[in-house]
Amino acid sequence: MFVRDIMTTAVITVAPDATLEQVCEIMHARNIRHLPVVEGGRLVGVITDRDVHSATSALCLTPSQPKGLVREAMAKEVKTAHALDPVEDAARTMRSLKIGCLPVLDGETLVGIITGIDLLDALLRLTGVDQPSGRIEVRLPDRPGGLARLTALIADRLLNVHSILTYPEGGQVRTVLRVNTLETRHLAEALRGAGFEVLWPVDKPWRS
Repeated sequence: MFVRDIMTTAVITVAPDATLEQVCEIMHARNIRHLPVVEGGRLVGVITDRDVHSATSALCLTPSQPKGLVREAMAKEVKTAHALDPVEDAARTMRSLKIGCLPVLDGETLVGIITGIDLLDALLRLTGVDQPSGRIEVRLPDRPGGLARLTALIADRLLNVHSILTYPEGGQVRTVLRVNTLETRHLAEALRGAGFEVLWPVDKPWRS
């Protein structure tokens, strides 16, 4: 999955000389938290609801006080993504920099934006949770052939795998699969019978 598959293409932008009051109105009306700042067709910054709150909270603006401008509150050093970047690279960037969005550029042209919500939607699609399916979680030895043997056994039971996620865990590989049945307990029993360590569904109630 690429950034282009999850990004919003109808991007709402503001100019650097827009007021923070205008930004608040846009964010409230559109239910969004991040606005790219564009000047002369170029991305020059990003302003978020947090930027607006930080810029205005200490001022306690009254009608007699000047309204702040976007250019005074926006982030000017903006990290961006490309439409063909893998989703996981974008997620790693946002997590490491602790930012809530990535404008997407094609050259210098703003073509989209992705946010944390978009990444959550991508996670749902990648895991198959958005489709009717059952969950199986297995701990495999970290050596060749384990995953192939697991999926072969599932195929032998005429079940289809919708998604597979794996991650290393102390010399083993934790594997989460979504299969095209909601009745996964019989499959779990068959996997245990074949020597697999099945973590979910559990075979007995959990107690602290």
